[in-house]
Amino acid sequence: MTGLHARGSTRPKGTPAVPRSVTLIRSAALSDVAEYAYAATAPADARLVFLAGACPLDEKGATVAVGDHLGQAAQCVANLRTALAEAGATIEDVISTRVLVATTRQQDLGAVWRVVRDAFGDHDVPSTLMGVTVLGYADQLVEIEAVAAVLDE
Repeated sequence: MTGLHARGSTRPKGTPAVPRSVTLIRSAALSDVAEYAYAATAPADARLVFLAGACPLDEKGATVAVGDHLGQAAQCVANLRTALAEAGATIEDVISTRVLVATTRQQDLGAVWRVVRDAFGDHDVPSTLMGVTVLGYADQLVEIEAVAAVLDE
């Protein structure tokens, strides 16, 4: 791959390698300003998991952290992790995300992005961050869509 290098999920030193289905791809020809890989691949035999947008709802369906972008982002990440687990996947199986933030302020986008980025750690998948006018639930400010690729054992 001329000009490209691939990197799978990173792991702490001394931890045995676990085969992962997602390979993150970077390009020396593209800026490294973005805090994510520009592309990702999964093998043809991976099972794809398409997740509906994770919303900032509690177990009773109420919107949490009303008026708080960061609190809602954290709840979205928690709900995303739960949905992934139900599908037999983890954050490290995610191949791409789309983060929607109901705001017109770039600083709100950046703040939400930091919460999401921190949750993904070294598994910095390709992502799109968008400011939108409104989201579907009352008082909702954040939603996170994702696609995962899982190698079933």
